[in-house]
Amino acid sequence: MAKRILMVCLGNICRSPLAEGILQSKVDPEKVVVDSAGTGSYHIGNRPDERSIEVGRKYGIDISHQRCRQFSSKDFDNFDIIYTMDQSNYRNVISLARNKEQAQKVKMLLEEMESGIREVPDPYYGPGDGFEKVFHLIDKACSEIVKKL
Repeated sequence: MAKRILMVCLGNICRSPLAEGILQSKVDPEKVVVDSAGTGSYHIGNRPDERSIEVGRKYGIDISHQRCRQFSSKDFDNFDIIYTMDQSNYRNVISLARNKEQAQKVKMLLEEMESGIREVPDPYYGPGDGFEKVFHLIDKACSEIVKKL
């Protein structure tokens, strides 16, 4: 049975779609299924942010087909590991866990690497190179995840 991994950020338009696309590009889709979601409902049904699509495309990863969705408690039943991009996302996801077993599925993405950085910064309102920096942070973390799968 395939390992199921969910990437979670706030709106599911910047970081988690990139994380989904990056990890998908590094794994065998028959062995690992990757999806993404947001803790907020702001962008349900929308495509990822154009800047995320652009930076992904720059590195050969097409995320333009993805559509934003909101995280729900059902995701605990459907995924083996749930990676959050920052502490706020982590708290929001953990608050929906119905038991200790579900809560143990939730990790911060950057915990998978030795970087000294705990959170993937939200590039939405940041400087122009924010999406590029976020891409590389997520890419490094996903490379570490692949080593552990």
